[in-house]
Amino acid sequence: MSKPLSELKIGVVGIPGKWSTEVLADEIEARTGFRCVIDIEDVVADLSVPEVRYKEHTLCQFDAIIIKKISQTYSPMVLDRLEILRFVECCGVQIFSNPAEIIRLVDRMSCTVSLAKAKIPMPETTITEDLDAAFQAVHKFGEVILKPLFSTKARGMEVLSSKTPEKKLKQQLRDYFAIHKFFYIQKKLNLPGHDMGLIFLGGEYKGAYARIGNGESWNTTIHSGGKYAKVNPSDEIIEIARKAQDQFNLSYTTVDIAETDQGPVCFEVSAFGGFKGAQDGLGLNMAAQYADYVIRQLQLTN
Repeated sequence: MSKPLSELKIGVVGIPGKWSTEVLADEIEARTGFRCVIDIEDVVADLSVPEVRYKEHTLCQFDAIIIKKISQTYSPMVLDRLEILRFVECCGVQIFSNPAEIIRLVDRMSCTVSLAKAKIPMPETTITEDLDAAFQAVHKFGEVILKPLFSTKARGMEVLSSKTPEKKLKQQLRDYFAIHKFFYIQKKLNLPGHDMGLIFLGGEYKGAYARIGNGESWNTTIHSGGKYAKVNPSDEIIEIARKAQDQFNLSYTTVDIAETDQGPVCFEVSAFGGFKGAQDGLGLNMAAQYADYVIRQLQLTN
């Protein structure tokens, strides 16, 4: 028999004080009366007991945990934080989304390989640790974007051009490699000034929003001055996005796709999926829908 809503303990892993984290915790609290925003930096895992604690809470006693955000920025450290939550999952707590699936997405390399294996259309990409191969890739593509393996909202990305003098270009590549230790190189595409985020909840398509660039930056992220708007993608684009997110067993995600003169391309499947684009672009309260979805899943399994 399912627990009454008032007895459910659902925690939200996120960044305390951040809008997307707090609005999801608000929706959970409105339904269950329980509120716990978990700052993963303060979680203590004692595997000898075994027990995972956050302040006065024992996470293994929760009914569910929703991972809204694991860090302000992506880094290999995020993988270790997800491993702690994977251990909580082993205690019988349902985690949304599955930590093992998020691990496959936080690392850009893993996400790209999974999408390539599924034959999802993406920008032409070269991945290497070799400086000469990276140099040749820049000349092959003409203009490229160097992307860190761990990043979000275009942070750390750099645009390079084959028109740059050889000595300077090679130095730019050396400087980049000194920081990131890997070359993930994508051909820079001519975009129509916007790209799209297609929203999926439990694998079901919910709608799409556009990120419209401000005309001053090469990317359209809100971090770089872009804005959200409603968009109606074609059936072809929706099916590409559906197939892309099908490669990962995610509770909630957004798939980034852009139309180009060579057809639609997929940039990534989000490890977490935001709420702001749905709210500002479509007027959709996806935090509320996500809360309802999690409770339905709990009621089906309890």
